[in-house]
Amino acid sequence: MIDTKNITILAIESSCDETAAAVVKCGREVLSSVIFSQIDIHQKFGGVVPEVASRNHTIKINDTVKQALEEANTDFNSVDAIAVTYGAGLSGALLVGVSYAKAICYALKKPLIAVNHIKGHIAANFITHKNLKPPFICLVVSGGHTALLEITSYTTHKCLGQTADDAVGEAFDKVSRVLKLGYPGGPIIDKLAKTGNCNIPFPKANLPDFNFSYSGLKTSVVNYVNKAEMKKQSLIIPDICASFQSAAMDILIEKSIKACKHYGYRKLCIAGGVSANTYLRENAQKACLDNNIKLFVPDFKYCTDNAAMIGAQGYYNFIQKDFTPAPLSLTAMPHLKL
Repeated sequence: MIDTKNITILAIESSCDETAAAVVKCGREVLSSVIFSQIDIHQKFGGVVPEVASRNHTIKINDTVKQALEEANTDFNSVDAIAVTYGAGLSGALLVGVSYAKAICYALKKPLIAVNHIKGHIAANFITHKNLKPPFICLVVSGGHTALLEITSYTTHKCLGQTADDAVGEAFDKVSRVLKLGYPGGPIIDKLAKTGNCNIPFPKANLPDFNFSYSGLKTSVVNYVNKAEMKKQSLIIPDICASFQSAAMDILIEKSIKACKHYGYRKLCIAGGVSANTYLRENAQKACLDNNIKLFVPDFKYCTDNAAMIGAQGYYNFIQKDFTPAPLSLTAMPHLKL
């Protein structure tokens, strides 16, 4: 019989450009969380270079895991299971974490728990909000995903709608490149937008039901910049950032509230790297208050990629026996679906 009150999970995350490890107790208590970020390495390229990311994961993963165990005052033998992100993400980056986790589990005969990266982001809310329980509506917003989900249990969900083309986080990075602001685009645009005016009528794609689209918005910004440059007009960058951000975020908030009302929920969660956006957090909070809905958003440190969220979701997979029984059979799934 599993004692669900004393399960400790060692978690590993390497889906993109962060090498991360954490020790999490019972899905809610973070005993340690260590992140080696490669942002400084990839900034000069204007985005993540997969081969460079994989190489740096290989260099850093052992030290990162070792530090996480030391900070949690534990060791490999004392943890109950190993959780690892196996998708979605960059193939080579994922393989580093998966291979490392498989080796540990094979050597120590520990259970290996395969965790969907996006479900990890959702579980970040369980760390911040200790009393949060499914079911609820969740808005997932990241560089690779934009979707509205009905979270029916800790391990199951129903997709209500998603982007028809580009993810919202990808749109931020693209606009940042067009404006020559740097990488990653999200935090830069968020900061500049605070001093700008929302006076440019960029379009909000209003697809049917709970679906989204960002390709048109990206194109609209590109066209606006190109026309201004052709006419030798000066660009007011903060205004472009504010107008773009409003168009990108307002539709997310509108459809999230609509989904809560349509399905009869009074709890809305936001998950994914874009959940760190201050405009989204502040305006979603206002909309929720106006509609008697309670908003849940992770602490900023758990919004972007980290291993604590993987440990949180890994715990619920473990107690539901939703984990890989044979460590050597697991492989990386770069295009793993929601």
